[in-house]
Amino acid sequence: MEEVIATQRDSLDALLAEIALGPSGPGVGAFFDFDGTLIDGFSAFVFLQHRLMNREMDATEIARTVMMAVRGVSTEEEFAELLTLPLGGWKGRPEEELDALGEELFREGIASNLFPESWELVAAHLTQGHTVAISSSATRFQIAPLARELGVSHILCTEVEIEDGLITGRTAGRIPYGAGKADVVTSFAAANNLDLASSYAYSNGAEDVAFLATVQHPHVINPDSELDRVASLRGWPVHRFARRSRPGLQDALRTVGAYGGMLSGLGTGAVLGLLNWNKRQGLDLSFGLAGDLGLAMSGVELNVEGGEHLWSQRPAVFVFNHQSSLVDALVIFKLLRGNFSGVAKKEAAAMPLFGLFFQFADIVFVERGDPTKAKEAMAPAVDKLREGVSLAIAPEGTRSFTPRLGAFKKGAFHIAMQAGVPIVPIVIRNSGSVMARGSKTLRPGRVDIVVHPPISVEGWTVENLNENIAAVRGVFLDTLGQSDREPAQPAPPTKPAASNGAKTRKSAARRRPKSTEETAR
Repeated sequence: MEEVIATQRDSLDALLAEIALGPSGPGVGAFFDFDGTLIDGFSAFVFLQHRLMNREMDATEIARTVMMAVRGVSTEEEFAELLTLPLGGWKGRPEEELDALGEELFREGIASNLFPESWELVAAHLTQGHTVAISSSATRFQIAPLARELGVSHILCTEVEIEDGLITGRTAGRIPYGAGKADVVTSFAAANNLDLASSYAYSNGAEDVAFLATVQHPHVINPDSELDRVASLRGWPVHRFARRSRPGLQDALRTVGAYGGMLSGLGTGAVLGLLNWNKRQGLDLSFGLAGDLGLAMSGVELNVEGGEHLWSQRPAVFVFNHQSSLVDALVIFKLLRGNFSGVAKKEAAAMPLFGLFFQFADIVFVERGDPTKAKEAMAPAVDKLREGVSLAIAPEGTRSFTPRLGAFKKGAFHIAMQAGVPIVPIVIRNSGSVMARGSKTLRPGRVDIVVHPPISVEGWTVENLNENIAAVRGVFLDTLGQSDREPAQPAPPTKPAASNGAKTRKSAARRRPKSTEETAR
C-alpha cells in the first residue's frame, strides 16, 4: 500500500513541477471536469439523496431515474433527457433557495469527497496566473460552492433557465456534455484569448475525450475503462488519486485502532500519574503515548520539518491549522509530547471518555459564539503559560471543509501577548486527505508538517494585533502554497460559452513576522 501511495504522489509531484516550469499568465487555460475529477463520485447523487430523504420525488420520477441510470447515457440528447428529471423537481423554486441548498449539500456531503490532489493542481495553475475554469455538465448549484473554495471564478456548466427569479425547469443554452463540452471550452478560449496549444484539461470519463483533445496538455484522472484505453492509445498521462467515497474494511479497522491506541495512551498515562501522585507527569506520559500508539495504529506517516523549534523555546503558544479532529489531535500529541494544555469547544467536555480526560488535563473549554465568555475562559490558559505550561490552539476555531486556510481568531494571540510568550506556527499539510471533516474513517497516507521558528510578541499591541495576526497567517499561507485571495464568487454566464465570475482580490503584501531569534539579535 505504501508503495502505491508513493507512486501516486510521485506522479502528482511530477505534474506540479511541469506546471511550475511551464508558461505562466492568463493566456494559459486549465479546465477541470467536476464529478470524478475534482471530487470523487457524483454530486448529483447527493442532491438526489436529499430529494429522496425529503420525499420530493414521486414513484414515477424514481422509476424513470432508475431506468435511465441502468440504461446509461452516451449522447448529449440522452443527457438532456436525464436532466429533465431533477430540473422538473426544481420548477417554480427561487434561485436563492437552490443556491442555499447547494451550499448546505456541499458542507454535508460533497466537500468530504474532494480530491486533495486536484486541489493542489488547481492551486498550482492559479499560482502560475492561469485562467482556471470548471467545465462540467453539472449545474451551477452543484459546482459554485467548491469553485469559491478553490478560488476559481469561471464555471462552464449546464445553465438553468430562470425567469423572475424562479427556475423554469428548463436548461438555457447548450449542455457541456460530450462534443458540447469541447465546443463550450473552445468558444470560451476564443472569447478570453486563451492559447489552447499551451493549455491543460483534466477529466475522468470517456464522454470527455473530445474535451481533453481540445488542449495540448490533457491529463486523465482515475479514468473509466474506455478513457483508460483511449489514454493509452493517445499517450495521455494518467494519474490515480486515492478514492474518497469508498472506505473499506481495512479503513474501518485502522480507524478503530487509531481511536483505541489514543484512548489506551491517554488512560495509561493518567492512571500512572494518579498512582505516583504526579498529575503533570501522568499528563505528559498520556499525551506522548496517545500520539505514538494512535499513529502507529492509523497507518499515517509523519514527515516533520523544523522539529527542533518544538523545543527551542518553551513555554509557547503553538498554533496549528485544523482539518481533521482525530489526525490533528494525534499529530499535536506526538509532536508536543507533554507539558502543554489545549483549547477545545465547550461541547467536547461532554464527549464520552475523551471529555473526562480533557477535564482531568485542564483543557480550556470555550463557548463558541460568545466572545465575552470565551475571553473569560481563556484566563486560566494565561495562568498556565506563566507557570511554564505551553498551549496548543487552532486559531481557525473549527475544522475547515477543504484545505483552504480559514480566518484566524484573535484568542491565541491575545493569550501570547498577555503571558509574554512566543507564537510557534505548526503547519499541517494533508491531514484532511487521510481523514477530512465529515469522514468517519481513516485512510493511509503521509502528513507533512513544518514547524516554524518561534515568533516573538515583543512590541505587539492591541493597535497592531491585526497586522501581526495577518503576518502569522501569512506564514501558514506561504507554507501551504495558498494565497490570501478572497474566495471566488462565480456568477452565471450571460451566454453558455462565457463566464462573468467576479475577479478574485489580489493578494495583499504581508509583513514577515520576526522570529524570537531575530528579535534577540
